Amino acid sequence: MSRRLKQAAVVLVLVFVAAQFVRPERLNPPTDPGRTIAAHLGSSSGLVTVLDRACSDCHSNRTAWPWYTQLAPVSWLMASAVHEGRKAVNFSDWTAYSPEQQRMLLTVSCSDVSDGSMPGLWTLLHPETRLSSQDIAIVCAAARQTDAPASGVSR
Repeated sequence: MSRRLKQAAVVLVLVFVAAQFVRPERLNPPTDPGRTIAAHLGSSSGLVTVLDRACSDCHSNRTAWPWYTQLAPVSWLMASAVHEGRKAVNFSDWTAYSPEQQRMLLTVSCSDVSDGSMPGLWTLLHPETRLSSQDIAIVCAAARQTDAPASGVSR
């Protein structure tokens, strides 16, 4: 091995080790069960089951933090994805949204799962989060139901 290659390898290892000291915040805030989407839509439609399986890691306060999310740079990517996901929609704090926002969020969710942008690359490491055509139909049916004047969404 050439001297430059050895030096580059040492530098790379040192950077990797140093990166482990930059720890992102990885919290799961407490959740009031009465404020969740499950409490307001119920589970009869199957929507909550789909959301729990495929969406909860990034879009709820119940994120599972696997061992590899302890290692930089994966820890940074996961913390950022969860932060952005919760900012987009947090199913653990569903009542924070107005009925109009709830309808819009379900409509956007339908669009995102229909075009494959959600759950995205996460499915490479977590195949259980892949959505079947039936799962997508459930999400979109919930979105259509909330568009109806007499929807099941809490007001």
